[in-house]
Amino acid sequence: MSTLTGTGVVFRLALRRERLRVPLWTLACAATTSGAAAATADLYPSQRELTVFAEAVNAVPALVAFYGRIYDPTSLGAAAVLKLTGLGAALVALLLITTVVRHTRAEEESDRLELLGSGVLGRHAPLTAALLTATVTGLAVGILTAGGLAAAGLPLAGSVALGFGWMTAGWAFGAIAAVTAQLCRSTRLATGIAGGALGLAYLLRAIGDSGPEWLSWLSPIGWAQQIRPFAGERWWVTALPVAFAAVMVVVAARLSDRRDLGAGVLADRAGPAHAGRGLRSPAGLLWRLNRVGLLAWTAVYLVLGLVIGNLANGIGKFLDNPRAEQLILALGGEKALSDAFFALEFGVAGIIATVYAMSALTHLRAEEEALRIEPLLATSTSRIRLLSGPLVLATAGSAVPLLAAGMGAGLASGLQTGNPGAEIGRLTAASLVQLPAVWVLAGLACALFGLFPRALGLVWVVLVAVVVVGEFGVLFGVPQVVLNLSPFTHLPSLPGSTDGMASLPWLVLLACALLAAGVAGFRRRDIAA
Repeated sequence: MSTLTGTGVVFRLALRRERLRVPLWTLACAATTSGAAAATADLYPSQRELTVFAEAVNAVPALVAFYGRIYDPTSLGAAAVLKLTGLGAALVALLLITTVVRHTRAEEESDRLELLGSGVLGRHAPLTAALLTATVTGLAVGILTAGGLAAAGLPLAGSVALGFGWMTAGWAFGAIAAVTAQLCRSTRLATGIAGGALGLAYLLRAIGDSGPEWLSWLSPIGWAQQIRPFAGERWWVTALPVAFAAVMVVVAARLSDRRDLGAGVLADRAGPAHAGRGLRSPAGLLWRLNRVGLLAWTAVYLVLGLVIGNLANGIGKFLDNPRAEQLILALGGEKALSDAFFALEFGVAGIIATVYAMSALTHLRAEEEALRIEPLLATSTSRIRLLSGPLVLATAGSAVPLLAAGMGAGLASGLQTGNPGAEIGRLTAASLVQLPAVWVLAGLACALFGLFPRALGLVWVVLVAVVVVGEFGVLFGVPQVVLNLSPFTHLPSLPGSTDGMASLPWLVLLACALLAAGVAGFRRRDIAA
């Protein structure tokens, strides 16, 4: 029997399992890029206005670090994909990371792969099927994205270049996920390490674009931008992520040969001989399992806060010219100076923190499907007590990274202005004001978990919709009634504007209602229903 025997069967199974998630992501990418292109053409109808806009963006290191550089100030396409090239590549990479881990390490952790392996299935078949699924997914995203841009009237060469950049960046990180799935024994750790590599790549790209350019060449996200869609395409750059992905695939295959099914190449650290007091309750076990992840999120957000605190003060001179206000409004901020930049960055940080909050509930569902909840409920542990741990992790845990981001930004900004105490308080409040919206989406995840557990995956579709509406809703001319469906729309744009403060209690009440509905549903439904 070949090591690839059964690959086709497993591949078809993987495609069937992805029949909703992948098409929705793909269509969202295509629609977003097409709409952004059309909206940009309406914003800057003349060549002079377009050139002034591009030169203004390139003059601000903060904006270049976050979005990237416009390599051709005269190109409408280059301006249209300003917010899409790097950020879109990162989102596609995240999609392929989760896809590969889902069909490799997650299958082993749930023991489903062992059941399949009892039949006629080669050793490398699951890994190959997962990589084929990621390849097809990336190809679909690239083709539809390029088609959407071309349909919006942008040059075909640049449209294909952007699609290639997204596709190849996704392939690179899908291959990284294949390696981490062989190294780690748990799905969460494999996804976390691959996600950490994605965050590092984005950070290297940001530093390289606004500073030493050679750092951008160390990042697959940087490679996607160095293809330079609509700015004299450099097709040879696409060979870099393809070659990198090929090397990572070979490494993953070699690592797969060196481990047992269900194990990881990295040996598990031996635990204490006796359980400590903290492991005598579900809450203690939950803390033990999640403390490293929470500390990692907090550290990343602290660094993010320090970075944006240092960058924000440099944006002031840019905002002195009359084109600046129009640019910042188009990018989603308020009217003036560094406060608009802080409001924009904290809004993004809040959306990312929502991922942490919702994952606490989705992970509990995975534990339920793996039949690890029933033994706990067979003891004196009640359902409410069991659910309270993930709820605390989702609500209080999501506050800790945002607190770190606000304090880091306040410290960095305050040291430059000479008043760190006031800046720390002001920017910490601006960061924490994102929490009610985060809690609403966490509450939605809880409600689905308790009432409609099979539909829990829809929370990620909702989050993608929130990101698209928040980033591009104004540019697309989306009606206000649709914009208002996102809880982040109702938040005040602190530290610049206090409009919307009255909405905070209502958001908190909505979050509490959703959480209560989820708890009530979980008390009444069957386990693993």
